[in-house]
Amino acid sequence: MITLREVTLRRGVKVVLDRASVVLQPGEKVGLVGRNGAGKSSLFSLLAGRLQADAGDAEVPVRWMAEGRVAEVAQDMPEVDTPATRFVMEGDNRLMRAEAELAAAEAADDGHAIAEAHAALADASAFDAPARAQSLLMGLGFKLGQLDDPVDSFSGGWRMRLQLARALMCPADLLLLDEPTNHLDLDALVWLEAWLQRFEGTILVISHDREFLDAITDVTVHLDEARLTRYGGNYTAFETMRAERMVQQQQQFERQQEKMAHLQRFIDRFKAQATKARQAQSRVKALARMEKLAPVLTASDFQFQFKEPANLPNPMLAFDGLSAGYHDEQGQPRPIVTGFSRSVLAGQRLGILGANGQGKSTLVKTVARALAPLAGRITEGKGLTIGYFAQQELDVLSPPDGPLMHLVRVARDIGPAAREQELRDFLGSFRFTGEMVNQPVGTMSGGEKARLVLAMLVWQRPNLLLLDEPTNHLDLTTREALSMALNEFEGSVMLVSHDRALLRETCDEFWLVTQGRVEPFDGDLDDYQRWLLEQSRAAQREAQRAARSPAAGAASQAGAAASAPSSSAIAPALASASTSASASTSTSTSTSAPAAAPRADEQKLDRREDRKLQAARRQQQAERLKPLKRELNRLDHRMGALHGERDRLEAELAAGGLDPAGLAAHGRRLKAIAEELGAAENRWLELGAEIEAAEATDAADA
Repeated sequence: MITLREVTLRRGVKVVLDRASVVLQPGEKVGLVGRNGAGKSSLFSLLAGRLQADAGDAEVPVRWMAEGRVAEVAQDMPEVDTPATRFVMEGDNRLMRAEAELAAAEAADDGHAIAEAHAALADASAFDAPARAQSLLMGLGFKLGQLDDPVDSFSGGWRMRLQLARALMCPADLLLLDEPTNHLDLDALVWLEAWLQRFEGTILVISHDREFLDAITDVTVHLDEARLTRYGGNYTAFETMRAERMVQQQQQFERQQEKMAHLQRFIDRFKAQATKARQAQSRVKALARMEKLAPVLTASDFQFQFKEPANLPNPMLAFDGLSAGYHDEQGQPRPIVTGFSRSVLAGQRLGILGANGQGKSTLVKTVARALAPLAGRITEGKGLTIGYFAQQELDVLSPPDGPLMHLVRVARDIGPAAREQELRDFLGSFRFTGEMVNQPVGTMSGGEKARLVLAMLVWQRPNLLLLDEPTNHLDLTTREALSMALNEFEGSVMLVSHDRALLRETCDEFWLVTQGRVEPFDGDLDDYQRWLLEQSRAAQREAQRAARSPAAGAASQAGAAASAPSSSAIAPALASASTSASASTSTSTSTSAPAAAPRADEQKLDRREDRKLQAARRQQQAERLKPLKRELNRLDHRMGALHGERDRLEAELAAGGLDPAGLAAHGRRLKAIAEELGAAENRWLELGAEIEAAEATDAADA
């Protein structure tokens, strides 16, 4: 149980927590919410032991801290050449301790210590650690060919995914996740949700993704005005309960104001009368003692709207055989999206879906004129004005310059022109006030940079918005403001985002970017999520098979890629099961109708022939699988014998009485058994996969 009692925590001169109290039960999944800068990350540091409370008590179970059962995502970018799988495995501190103990025991030639280390490795599930690590990597979007690439070969966003996988690898009782979704695309996000829902320990997560919080949390803790308030339920339940509490607080405030006014009137009326002076004085003290409730302010105190576009060309854009991509160091074109022909109409609201690396940002950059098309043509409507929000804000911001200088350039180069005071007033509506308008952008937080880019977009009065992950650094209230502004915007929108709430609320249709193509997606986000989960499970199965047999894995991966459905077929396939079932029902009904009676003899003959063919296929399958099953049975017997020998040796070690030579011999034999068991288990899994694949193929042929 985690308990905070009257905790006060300061960071410099700022009071992060002021006599804050909360209790979290083991196994609870808790969302920590609050405005940017409220101190959520500081609270994480307190729970992880990096900070000490200035007053009060912060208690985390001692065993969790002593045994390293608290896991969190490191925020640093690792610069190491460790292979990705090994880097993730190192997150399992229990496994790393056991490996270190074994190395020390072998260096000292201590047989008893070697045996104990092997037992510790078995307890830490060392034999399947690589498979577990690779499963995490595949779930977070890494490809088969990347699993053993060195860490420093990945970009910053992918290294943060490695840090997330490393944290998930830890056998933790408490998992601290600070913005875990920032560097994830939608497919990795869906996988992470499913993984966290199965996690049995306590989770404390900071996130600005409301659907992510709704999916995984059952408790919400609100950090506001340096106080912690616990709410039972996910983020949506928290919003409802907090709204009710705010209404009650407002009513209480109004009643108190009436009471204070009544006391003040009594004091003013009778303070000069001798007969009433004592009563008036007592009311002065009562008024001074009365706690003054602060007026209630709504959390969404930041709002903005896009200006009405000057015109709405239709179509906005027309793509004709577009190929988008980059040029390599030799100047050769490297297309990522090819053969794209489609139009963007006035008022259309498009959500662009697809995994990282498939070309979503490349497509948006090409439309935004940041990249030239490699082939094909983009025809722009007359009067088209594009507002572009880049995924990396620094692509459109200059770190040394302040917000005012940025807006001056926009007004001068794009328009509309304005006086400096007008620009200052406009920036004030986006919370850039006073000297902040001249603060270098490079010193600002991610949320402040994102607000500045939004301000620059609004000023341009665009009729087409290109938004590439606009919510990465926005808190929940600012995301709500963006959602409302987009819903009121009269122009067209092309949105790339992993924020499903924003996609649901603002997009009417979707495009899917996959395998070098851009195609309409004929489903909603729920259809897309179901498909992504199936794809993720299939990829993990391929990874496990490849880990057991690289050649077989490469072949099966190629086969899976070749047989992958097109995007236009994804949603219909999800919806077709019930249609197929009803069709088959109606078919079976029609065959029993009187009209089919004249062909009954022919049908019986056909059925007999089918049964013969199926029996022949089953016989052939049994012959093909017989040697595989015999080997599988031999492995079963051998693994049983090895397990029995290992248990006997461990029992003899536990009983004691062995001399040093006997201890060393037992330790060496245990090591040999572990190696043979590992090889046997890998072969057993490989055989099982081959048999399963053969049976599945035969079933499909039948």
